[in-house]
Amino acid sequence: MNHGMIKLMISRMLLILAALLCVPVLVAWIYAEEAKVFISFAITKSLCLILSFLLGFKRPNMKEIYAKEGYIICAMSWFIMSAIGALPFFLSGYVPNFMDAMFETASGFTTTGSSVIPNIELLPHSLIFWRSFTHLIGGMGVLVFVIAIMPNAASNSANVNVLKAEIPGPVFGKLLPKVKDMTRTLYTIYLCMTMLVVILLWLGHMPLFDAFVHAFGIAGTGGMSSKMASIGAYHSVYIEYVVAISLVFFGMNFNLYYLLLMKQFKLFFKNEELRWYIFIISAATLLITWSILPMSQNFAEALRNAFFTTSSLMTTAGFCTVDYNKWPAFSHVIITIISIFGASAGSTAGGLKIYRVAVLFKSVKAEIIRTLSPNRVYFIQMDNKALSKDTVRGMHAYFAVYMFIFGLIVLLVSLDSPDFTTAFSATVATFNNIGPGLGAVGPTGSFAFYNNFSKFVLTFSMIAGRLEILPVLLCFRPKTWKRG
Repeated sequence: MNHGMIKLMISRMLLILAALLCVPVLVAWIYAEEAKVFISFAITKSLCLILSFLLGFKRPNMKEIYAKEGYIICAMSWFIMSAIGALPFFLSGYVPNFMDAMFETASGFTTTGSSVIPNIELLPHSLIFWRSFTHLIGGMGVLVFVIAIMPNAASNSANVNVLKAEIPGPVFGKLLPKVKDMTRTLYTIYLCMTMLVVILLWLGHMPLFDAFVHAFGIAGTGGMSSKMASIGAYHSVYIEYVVAISLVFFGMNFNLYYLLLMKQFKLFFKNEELRWYIFIISAATLLITWSILPMSQNFAEALRNAFFTTSSLMTTAGFCTVDYNKWPAFSHVIITIISIFGASAGSTAGGLKIYRVAVLFKSVKAEIIRTLSPNRVYFIQMDNKALSKDTVRGMHAYFAVYMFIFGLIVLLVSLDSPDFTTAFSATVATFNNIGPGLGAVGPTGSFAFYNNFSKFVLTFSMIAGRLEILPVLLCFRPKTWKRG
């Protein structure tokens, strides 16, 4: 275990976090907010700088980071970010319970969007901005940002191991030989797309502040809004379609956008995960439209509400325009399924990822074929390439661990839930980084009624889900921390 490099990477993460805290301070200055808000951000920033200095003043002799260190750096960074990022809410007094503040911040960084704050609109602009800004930071990954802009702290192979731990999905594709160049390319695409969404929302007569807040939530597929009624507060068909379509694009693998930049259109449209993704969104939209048509004014309204909800929940954003708690049970089943599926690997979304879902379906098909024709040789393929047995086995193992941890969280949360639907849905919403669920944690509800223990469990659920379990589990293994 290379403890020196772990400390150095966390030190650099804290330095970046301190710099990013300047942005909400600027917002507080623009809106001439209370002194306690400035003080809370100043204390938080000072703490980041002090910890960064203490962890990073001694340079490690060995700059190599292996897979184990990459996972530990990732898990520790996200827990530390969530704890420190909670301080502006807590120290300003707007969220007096620290566990509530940490839940809210973890929800932001992990792009979950679940909330315990009773009325968001009572917060000062700077805290509303910070709450949503965490989506933008966490969407592509803060360590991706560290590698992109900071001077070389580690070797190229070391950076690869950090990215593998933080970028969600079962596969990791290197677009460029140097990881630093790749992360800069990805972040440039990410930020350009975000600014485009800001402009489109502003053109729809959304106030500029709100446009930034919602664009951050769209980019990170997080779903935190500046309004209690979320996107529904604007009563705009244009804004609803801009948000829904933008979410579909942010739910795609960002490697595909690089292919478009390189004019590799054939490879883009041949991508199998993309075809699965579009098919599932289309099928779910049509099924939900059919289900809610009798309770809608017309087909256009049913289609719009179905498409918005499908794109919002499948990309695990969680923006709302209607209370889908009131929809038929059939719609609830579809909503739950697509929430668990999630969007594409290499996107900012949570969930199992479409790539894994496709492989799991193909694995079932393969087993049926082997049962009927034992002598037949059958390979599971993605993009016309046969997957190795180790790759398929790894995905099966991930699914098994996913189901075990999921069941454990449901069990723990059920101790403090009013009913099974709420306990199950709260776990789906946090573990898959969605935000709202069904029952008491539905679009018009919140997670505020849970006690501190349940909020801690759900905070763990959000971070474990965002990092795809393994980095967090490794922290609890004693052998992980041994030197050598």
